[in-house]
Amino acid sequence: MSSRIANICFDAHDPYAQMLWWSQVLDDFVVPEEPQSPEDEECGLRGPVGQWMLWLKVPEGKTVKNRMHPCLRPTDRDRDAEIERVLGLGATLVGDHRQGPDRGWVVLADPEGNEFCILRRLTAEE
Repeated sequence: MSSRIANICFDAHDPYAQMLWWSQVLDDFVVPEEPQSPEDEECGLRGPVGQWMLWLKVPEGKTVKNRMHPCLRPTDRDRDAEIERVLGLGATLVGDHRQGPDRGWVVLADPEGNEFCILRRLTAEE
């Protein structure tokens, strides 16, 4: 028997704001029916197969590069269009590693500085 990821946790100053921001980025993770509020110490999004993304309130700020980060793959647009969409939501550019339209990735940061990547969209053959 093996293990399955139950959730991925991120430290945050404002878990509620982070949860709301990421709900705009990820269309397959949804705000659960249970009420969440700005006063909550933990807020989360439920994934399509029961996994969760959680934001946990911490007093300290982020000081170094994340040791782990999510890599996102667009489902309904190409990589560059998704990067522009997420930048428009308030992400910041950390590193551009694109090598033409079909290779590479871009590293972005969410409003609290947590890094994540946007990869290219898969082709029908993959």
